[in-house]
Amino acid sequence: MGILQIAVVLVILVLLVKPVGTYLYDVFSNEANRTDRWFSFIERPIFNLIGLKKRNGMTWKTYALSFIITNIVLVAVSYLLLRVQKFLPLNPNGIERMEETLTFNTVISFMTNTNLQHYAGESGLSYFSQMAVITMMMFTSAATGFSVAIAFIRGITSKGETIGNFFEDFVKAHTRIFFPIAFLIAMLLVALQVPQTLQPTLTVTGVEGAGQQIAIGPVASLESIKHLGTNGGGFFGVNSAHPFENPNALTNVIEILSMWVLSAALPYTYGLFAKNRRQGWVIFSAMMLLFLMFLSLVFVSESNGNPIMNRLGIDASQGSMEGKEVRFGVAQSALFTAVTTAATTGSVNNMHDTLTPLGGITPLALMMLNCVFGGKGVGLVNMLMYAILAVFLAGLMVGRTPEFLGRKIEAREMKLIAVAILAHPFIILVPTALALATEFGKTAITNPSFHGISQVLYEYTSSAANNGSGFEGLGDNTPFWNITTGLVMLFGRYVSMVAMLAVAGSLVRKQWVPETVGTFRTDNRLFAGILVGTVLIIGALTFLPGIALGPIAEHLTIR
Repeated sequence: MGILQIAVVLVILVLLVKPVGTYLYDVFSNEANRTDRWFSFIERPIFNLIGLKKRNGMTWKTYALSFIITNIVLVAVSYLLLRVQKFLPLNPNGIERMEETLTFNTVISFMTNTNLQHYAGESGLSYFSQMAVITMMMFTSAATGFSVAIAFIRGITSKGETIGNFFEDFVKAHTRIFFPIAFLIAMLLVALQVPQTLQPTLTVTGVEGAGQQIAIGPVASLESIKHLGTNGGGFFGVNSAHPFENPNALTNVIEILSMWVLSAALPYTYGLFAKNRRQGWVIFSAMMLLFLMFLSLVFVSESNGNPIMNRLGIDASQGSMEGKEVRFGVAQSALFTAVTTAATTGSVNNMHDTLTPLGGITPLALMMLNCVFGGKGVGLVNMLMYAILAVFLAGLMVGRTPEFLGRKIEAREMKLIAVAILAHPFIILVPTALALATEFGKTAITNPSFHGISQVLYEYTSSAANNGSGFEGLGDNTPFWNITTGLVMLFGRYVSMVAMLAVAGSLVRKQWVPETVGTFRTDNRLFAGILVGTVLIIGALTFLPGIALGPIAEHLTIR
């Protein structure tokens, strides 16, 4: 039954890839199509207001500067609002302003599409902050990532053209994708009993006569963009394990598809831009193969249960249910775990800290690779980076100048790709070592064993991958953790994005080289296998020692 549940969701996803991918192409192709008739009347006054009448194409430097400055302005405004939320409207519960380092961490977290939460949303934020800061940044950070991904696709597929205009892409991502789809999902969640209200916290009397405070609020609207934009920040502290955020199996499937379908459809969109749909399906197939490998690991591990409990004779017929909601069970919990870390969403419907050691490898590995579907555009960009690297390595083996989509891959591109590849493990492993070597970091560890190493490694991996989920046993709301994870989130978001935009800017200026009999094909099963192998080898070389010290050592110990 569990395998059948997973299979149904996978089939629905695959069926959605082509229509959704085609729609995304229509939105960003800048060619006249039906989406113009539906949305141009909304966008025209916005473009006039911001002075964007001609919408000329940008160089990669101008594009990068535009999205960075836009993000800086949004961060500054959000920081100010959180610091003065006590005095702002829509605060019926009288929540105080947020502490300085926690505010820094929060605004960086949501602007980088990480949504790492060192606070509980229902007690740390007013309704105004939830909507004007958190929900606002969920839209704008997702739109930023989507825009950069589309710009990168244009750079590697177009012939002598620019990579587009950031502000045009940014507006279209809002008006044609995130606003309308988020509204529909929110209405669907409301129909399925997810709260959407501005009423204050409810005070109810229990069966024993004791009073109880029940937090409510504008939950459904936040839930829709939280998953659609692969943001992940929950209205409640326990995120999508809370019955108000995710009340039943149907809402669970809706949330899984919401955070997965746009990222899964982007490879098909890339194939349409490249005028070769097979290119898109090869990238999608490589992503799906990697995903199924790690999904199988967490599903089998959790289904087999905890070895210690099994030795004690405790009934493990339902698998390891520690930290999981009974209404979801092992199958939907395992699928949610794999999807939320593959798509770098960070939303959770079970506590990852309570996964079996081998099961915990899956979310860690998917975030370390950061190219298996990924967040809004990030996964595709990173996978294409590995694709270019795979072509380069294959070219070296046969002594031929490598080409990718009709462009020669030379030293400049490989240096930029090396920066992006090496920056990711650097900003994970160095802070992890620092935290484990200092009292500032070690005092947050609640399990001083191999699992404690996993807690620290997971926190920085989640931050660097802009995921936001955590091994929540870690006591991370301290100045040390707020500042260090905030910096890791910044570097994890912007170093790779700027580096890959530079690659796109370099490739778009190159002379197109026609295919010959000696051209290495990148649209067949052989290349898909080479691509998967490249990802796994680089991932193992950089992260396997860290995983061996954490979850693998813990697994061997409890056996």
